[in-house]
Amino acid sequence: MKDSNTKTFDNRAIVIGAGLGGLSAAMRLGAKGYAVTVLDRLDRVGGRGSSISQDGHRFDLGPTIVTVPQVFEQLWADCGHDFHADVDLRPIEPFYEIRWPDGTRFEAHQDTDRMKAEIAKINPSDVPGYERFLVDSHKRYVVGFEGMLTKPMHRLWETIKVLPLFAWLRADRSIYGLAKSRVKDERLRMALSFHPLFIGGDPTHVTSMYALVAHLEKEFGVHYAIGGVQAIADAMASVVRSQGGSVLHETEVDEIHVEDGHATGVTLVSGERLDAPLVVSNADAGHTYDHLLRNHKRRRWTSAKLKKKSWSMGLYVWYFGTKGTAKNWPDLGHHTILNGPRFTGLLKDIFTKGKLSDDMSLYIHRPAITDPNVAPEGDDTFYVLSPVPHLGWKDSVEWEAEEPIYREKVAAVLEEVMPGFREKISTELVFTPETFRDRYLSPHGCGFSIEPRILQSAWFRPHNVSEEAKGLFLVGAGTHPGAGLPGVVSSAEVVAKLVPDAPVVETRTRMAAE
Repeated sequence: MKDSNTKTFDNRAIVIGAGLGGLSAAMRLGAKGYAVTVLDRLDRVGGRGSSISQDGHRFDLGPTIVTVPQVFEQLWADCGHDFHADVDLRPIEPFYEIRWPDGTRFEAHQDTDRMKAEIAKINPSDVPGYERFLVDSHKRYVVGFEGMLTKPMHRLWETIKVLPLFAWLRADRSIYGLAKSRVKDERLRMALSFHPLFIGGDPTHVTSMYALVAHLEKEFGVHYAIGGVQAIADAMASVVRSQGGSVLHETEVDEIHVEDGHATGVTLVSGERLDAPLVVSNADAGHTYDHLLRNHKRRRWTSAKLKKKSWSMGLYVWYFGTKGTAKNWPDLGHHTILNGPRFTGLLKDIFTKGKLSDDMSLYIHRPAITDPNVAPEGDDTFYVLSPVPHLGWKDSVEWEAEEPIYREKVAAVLEEVMPGFREKISTELVFTPETFRDRYLSPHGCGFSIEPRILQSAWFRPHNVSEEAKGLFLVGAGTHPGAGLPGVVSSAEVVAKLVPDAPVVETRTRMAAE
């Protein structure tokens, strides 16, 4: 007679959302031995970094540049793969050009001497101040990037420990305030402080720690992935599948289940339930707590607390293809920033008043300069972004009615640098904050989740390990360390440090004779 005694350890893990944070988490969990299932409501991976192909044009919907390739290289290496074998990354030089209404232009370069020359073209007396700003940037890089980026910050003590350094670095001062203390020319103050807008922060309010971006650009350069960030996401999904994991598209999670204080799985919008003792949410932190955990009593991240948070701005993005324009507008490069007549005033309208202004600043992305595959031969693909208020204000913008009006205002600005472009448009697509709300389930239609102010960072931000349920972890823009490609990818590295290696599935059989 045979008598068997079988013991099975559950190594299943569910990742909600196939944005770059979720895919990074899936890769790292797969490397730790978990059987990972990634669930995403879109038809392709990438989340806000995904793309839409239309009439022969590929529109990169979200992030367009890679600033710290090392975070991807390390992620791939930790999973036993080679990032550069999977992704074709190209350096961009110059990084971008900034233009002002008075005709002034400023090119951002990796080389310090070339940067000094650009500073000197605008105001020679500000060169010494720029040199001091570079010192400021390096100090903040050492403390904020090297010291905190991949470090778990869910224990208050970890934040308290760095407070003396924050005080020494005047982290209470805004990045704009730091730039103002270093250079006199208002245009250069903008050029040195606008970077937090790339991750949803108001430069006049977010901490001066974000000056570290200047060091990141100088140290690591600015890159573009051929195929866009979509190509990176696709390569990540391939790694997940090679580890035995699965990625399910058009599969939306409706609720995270919690039993006896522990996450036990999810229920899909379809009604199907999937069980797993480990759940990682790459959904926006606000959506995770306010919707996915709506039937679970929350101790910290209640709806009332989330309402009191300062949220990042919304985005108006006009994607369009143009016919036969590959040689048109030869002075318009890969990345161009068009400043409006106001900088701090416009920021105040967007972040403090929630007002949609008539004037605007625009970010123009022209990827065909680097990647001809984004458009049919001889044509162009454009992405024009304008920061706007999110939908959470009392008198928020009714975008269905406002969008055509605002598009004409944007077009009037573009005509100054791309004369005749309207007649060349062959296909187009528009995203408003309402699109971000509906497509990405982003609270208030925000572009970057919770704004990265000093008291909404580190311990004060939603933690990577949830205090609402054991076995629940968070990655992505709304958690530590924050938005931006290096931030969301690093959030998964933090989670990997908090999650133990997967238990090995063991089967022991005892045989006895009778």
